[in-house]
Amino acid sequence: MQDPIRIAGRLIFLALSATLLPSMSFAAEHYFEHGGRFASWFDFASYEWTEVKPNSREGWAPRAGLQAVELGRHFYIMGGRTPQVTGVPGASQLWNDVWRSDDRGATWAQVTADAPWPARAYFQALDKAGRMYVLGGQNFKAGPECPPGVPSCSDFFNDVWSSRDGIDWRQETANAGWSARAGLSAVVHQGAIYVLGGSVNDDSAIIGGPPVRIYFNDVWKSYDGRKWKRVTEKAPWKPRAGASVVTKDGWIYLLGGEEGFICVPGGPCPPYFNDVWRSRDGARWEPVTAAAGWSARPGHQCEVLVGSIVCFGGFGLPPVGNPSDVWVSRNGKDWKRVSESPWNATSADQIKYDFAALPTWDWDAGPVPAIYTFGGDRETFDFTNPMNPFRVDNDVWRYSPPAKQW
Repeated sequence: MQDPIRIAGRLIFLALSATLLPSMSFAAEHYFEHGGRFASWFDFASYEWTEVKPNSREGWAPRAGLQAVELGRHFYIMGGRTPQVTGVPGASQLWNDVWRSDDRGATWAQVTADAPWPARAYFQALDKAGRMYVLGGQNFKAGPECPPGVPSCSDFFNDVWSSRDGIDWRQETANAGWSARAGLSAVVHQGAIYVLGGSVNDDSAIIGGPPVRIYFNDVWKSYDGRKWKRVTEKAPWKPRAGASVVTKDGWIYLLGGEEGFICVPGGPCPPYFNDVWRSRDGARWEPVTAAAGWSARPGHQCEVLVGSIVCFGGFGLPPVGNPSDVWVSRNGKDWKRVSESPWNATSADQIKYDFAALPTWDWDAGPVPAIYTFGGDRETFDFTNPMNPFRVDNDVWRYSPPAKQW
């Protein structure tokens, strides 16, 4: 029989973990790092990538620009685009389906094949107070769907939808007030949903123009998804899309992003960012660093895990290609590279961008902190490559402490 005192201690630890661990103080982290039982949690260099579900024909279709949320220890994925082999750059199958996993991403069941919100990609989804929210995005119309001579004519959205189960959806608003956009960033901070940045119109560097792509650096917030208030019309950071946003220690952090996909004459090359900014209220911002240790990039993900910001993935132009690294920081200014092989990649063409990611706790394992990733893109902008449309994924991976420590 197990020692009752040990059992009681474990139950108390689990109860406290649920509320305290996501914002654990430096003192507690210092204790764990120097001899505590859970030191491996903070040794990101020892973290392992485990393939939970391989690419396959089972479950949801391979896709990019999808989103994932966790509700009630269930994973949900939704939306996104799957490239089509038509010879038209950007031609895609758009999705408004919702899938759920009850076993941490290993198997999936379709919750609905046709949610009431229009199919879209490059939107945002998040969870707040037991509901999942869908915000913004675009439908990536191309080819014969567009007027003659116009290769791409996407519709952009500024609607907001919510659901408790992925089946029954409620439209919170058809027009949130912020301009319709894709590549926006969103986060729940101090009880409110914040929307930051994004862009409208397809990139003329790829599909030609007009209309010219417009980038935003405004910030909006809402407590219910229906009523929105503009916090600032122009934040001090440069307008952008594809930035990663997290909340940590009472601050919103904005990291990286882009103002274009490829280089154009007279413009920045690459047109990407690796600056970091932070704000307590979305209105007043301060620079954390003009250049983080990681290379400038869009399509990456940053998540907060055991008191650190963890960034990885993203798009990179030839000849270097997509960045193969994982970086960690406690404060957004001082960064440490802890891995050169996210997803156990052995080359840049195995690195994903525009994937979905979730930071979570695997409670059955002790608990164990983990980041899960879902699907993603590995396409290049070489539209003459016949294999390019097939370089999207529907795999699931876990980034977590070594299994032997569980």
